[in-house]
Amino acid sequence: MSRTIDYYFSTVSPWAFMGYATFLDVVKRHGVHVDFRPVGLGNLFAETGGTALPKRHPARQRYRLVELQRWSEARGLDFHVQPAHWPFNGGVTDRLILAAIRDGHDVAPLIARFGSAVWQRQEDLGDPAQIRAILDELSLPASLLEAADTPEMAAAYEANHARAVEADVFGSPAYVLDGEVFWGQDRIDLLDAALSSGRPPFKP
Repeated sequence: MSRTIDYYFSTVSPWAFMGYATFLDVVKRHGVHVDFRPVGLGNLFAETGGTALPKRHPARQRYRLVELQRWSEARGLDFHVQPAHWPFNGGVTDRLILAAIRDGHDVAPLIARFGSAVWQRQEDLGDPAQIRAILDELSLPASLLEAADTPEMAAAYEANHARAVEADVFGSPAYVLDGEVFWGQDRIDLLDAALSSGRPPFKP
C-alpha cells in the first residue's frame, strides 16, 4: 500500500519552489502519494509564532538572501532571489490549486509553473491575465481562476490551515509523513532516508 505525504506549501514561498523538483524526485522513486495542501503563510505565521519577513531583523533578512543564493546553486536553479513581482497575493494562486485538485487535475505541473513564473521568469502572478496565460499554456480551464474566489475554495483553504496547525506545521514547505513533520526543503534528504528505511515516525 502506498504511503502518503501531506505537502504543505505556499505559492509565495521561495523555499517551496527551491526544493520542489527534488521533492518530486523523492516521491517518484519511492512511489508515494502526495496530498498537496496550500496554506496562507501570513495566517500560519501569526498562529504559530512566526515572524513575517518585513518584521525580521535586517541581519536575518540579509542572511536569507545569502541562503537563497547558496541553495539555488546547490539545486542547480536559475533563481532570482529578489524577483520583480514578489511579494504578491498568494491566496489566489493557492486557492486556484485547490480548485484544480477538486476538479481532478494533476496539479504537480501547475505548482512547478507557478514557482517558475515568480522565481525564474519574473512574471506577475498578481495579474489575472498572467495567471490565465499559464492556465492556457497547461491546457487548464480559465474557470479555475474564478473558482479560486468562491466560498468553497475559501473554506478549503481554511481547512488546510486548521489541518496544518493540528499537524504542528508552521512554515513552507513542510512534508508530513506518518505524522512526522519535515520542515524546510533542506530536510528532503532526511525525508528520503525515512522513506528508504521504513522506520516508525519520530515523536516529541
